[in-house]
Amino acid sequence: MPGRPMKKLIDSYFKLLHWLLIATVAILIIPVTLQIISRYTALIPSYIWTEELSRFLFIWMVMLGAMIAVREGTHLDVDLWPDLTPKANAVSHIIASLFVLIFSCVFIYWGFKFVRFGWNQQSELAELPMTFIFAAWPIAGLTWAIFVGEALVADIRILTAKDPQ
Repeated sequence: MPGRPMKKLIDSYFKLLHWLLIATVAILIIPVTLQIISRYTALIPSYIWTEELSRFLFIWMVMLGAMIAVREGTHLDVDLWPDLTPKANAVSHIIASLFVLIFSCVFIYWGFKFVRFGWNQQSELAELPMTFIFAAWPIAGLTWAIFVGEALVADIRILTAKDPQ
């Protein structure tokens, strides 16, 4: 594991991501409910901005969920091998982590280009800065890199442990 202060920082960031995901899902309920009610009743007017806000919240919900899943080791996880020794298991985790790390680098590189592309753009209806929406991609990539780095350190420690397995 990384040093104690770094581990506490990563754990705190992970908890923040959980709370942000909960908030995103909770807030998403409001515009979706308004859309449904306005479609099938005349109780409230049909708001067009609710579709746009729902889409933006959904983007962040997916990215936050992916960030959390990478830390928990459940994102893109496929069990192919039978029970392996701890060292063999660490090797397979390292290989998988390297692929996730490459993928996170793609998200970081192209995500920053995506943010620059949307720097001066606004959404059509709500007139929200698109930078806040496009930032989900590089933030996800950076978060994946941090969480994969943490997992790589743990797996390397297993490999370099003195007891033979």
